[in-house]
Amino acid sequence: MKKKIKTALISVSDKNNLKPLLNILKKNKIKIISSGGTYKEIKRLKFNCLEVSNFTNFPEILEGRLKTLHPKIHAGILNKREKKSHLKDLKDNNFENIDLVVVNFYPFENTLNKTKNHKKIIENIDVGGPTLVRSAAKNYNDVTVITSPNQYNKLMQELKKFKGSTSLNFREKLSRIAFSETAYYDSVISNYFNKKTNTIFPSKKVFHGNLIEQLRYGENPHQQSAIYSSSLNSSLKQIHGKQLSYNNYNDIFCALTISRSLPKGKGTVIVKHTNPCGVSAKKDHLESYKSALSCDPLSAFGGIVSCNFKINKNLAFELNELFLEVIIANGFDNKAIEILKTKKNLRLIDGTNYKLKEFLKFVSFKQDILIQSEDFNVFTRKNFKVVSKRKPTSKQLKDLIFAFNVCRYVKSNAIVLASNETTVGIGSGQTSRLDSCQIAINKMKKFKPRTDGLVAASDAFFPFVDGIEKLVQSGVRAIVQPSGSIKDKEIINFANETDTVLLFSRTRHFKH
Repeated sequence: MKKKIKTALISVSDKNNLKPLLNILKKNKIKIISSGGTYKEIKRLKFNCLEVSNFTNFPEILEGRLKTLHPKIHAGILNKREKKSHLKDLKDNNFENIDLVVVNFYPFENTLNKTKNHKKIIENIDVGGPTLVRSAAKNYNDVTVITSPNQYNKLMQELKKFKGSTSLNFREKLSRIAFSETAYYDSVISNYFNKKTNTIFPSKKVFHGNLIEQLRYGENPHQQSAIYSSSLNSSLKQIHGKQLSYNNYNDIFCALTISRSLPKGKGTVIVKHTNPCGVSAKKDHLESYKSALSCDPLSAFGGIVSCNFKINKNLAFELNELFLEVIIANGFDNKAIEILKTKKNLRLIDGTNYKLKEFLKFVSFKQDILIQSEDFNVFTRKNFKVVSKRKPTSKQLKDLIFAFNVCRYVKSNAIVLASNETTVGIGSGQTSRLDSCQIAINKMKKFKPRTDGLVAASDAFFPFVDGIEKLVQSGVRAIVQPSGSIKDKEIINFANETDTVLLFSRTRHFKH
């Protein structure tokens, strides 16, 4: 069903690309109504336009807060053109139809990124714009609604194709987009107020996201997938390689999270299937990568490497020796890019702008959603209590804190063996903590048979002495674990009997 456009209302915050649209409206003899800055811009571009206040015979008031909220405007948009009672209401009130609404909103989200001034933020909450859009979208049977300059070309094509009219299919599609725009806009505002009032779990939780990319498929080829961001743009920049997959993104976020928990400008993380298989915080970048790789070079094959620093050509040559899916860094030297680009499918990601923030984490199950705060605690000496008779050396303490930090990013039950701020054995994802200990020990013996100053970290307490006993027998001289087991005293006694350093963490760090 085609609908002729005779009158258009234009009120836009983003005034880009208006001229081509105004040209085609003029060509089709479409009357234009506008207000405020948009009215001035249309007149500056030398097109005829009727100001809203002249159309409604009611002035703009409240410093521009009230412009388009008027019965003549909304009756002109909302009336059903084929309903006699609606036609009578319009005739009795001397109202006329408005067939096209072109509106985009005050830049609330951009304002949040630019200022923390609450008064300025409040003034950038659009009221009239979303109301106009909702009215037009509701009445899509008769009215066309445009919410972005990106839609101007499609509208112009439609008007050319149908000689000043639009099709029902076109209007319905735009209506769907319009309601998404108003919902998104309101959700950003809602989340702003939740954050301002420190309301973490409101009675109604609203989510918003911008589509970054529709992915080829999900975890498996038969599953559909896409990535959204609650920001206007993704903080990741792909500079080379084929399209990222769902699994790539999963691993990338895991690797970046671990990287950002390491000291600034230091550290290499290698991830496979969202589990770290090698981490090193050594200061020398090349040595850091080699050390992380040596923890488990077999698992690193086909994995993801995240460097918490800029990659140079020397490291690029080393990275090219191994098959990798993705390399992430805080930038790449030109020569490094040239070297790494010799592998056409290798994805190179600049993660310079990726930062850990206090976001909430979501897991969904059909209609139910689990929400929790992220586990971003920064560990210091104060987070741990020495419970053994033997006290840790400064080197042991540094390694224990490093190992415990890595441990919280390993799937539970998790055991991490480390030396010189480098992992040497990782046991993950087991239903038995004893099995995780054995896996970590086996990995170490396979790839690092001689390890000095060995320490171990567990993400939760040892329920029995057998786990800590197995670690000590493998050469571990210092252990950190959360407290809370009914066997804690037995664990402490065993540590003292074997002259082992034992620290209790004040927090537990499961990762399921």
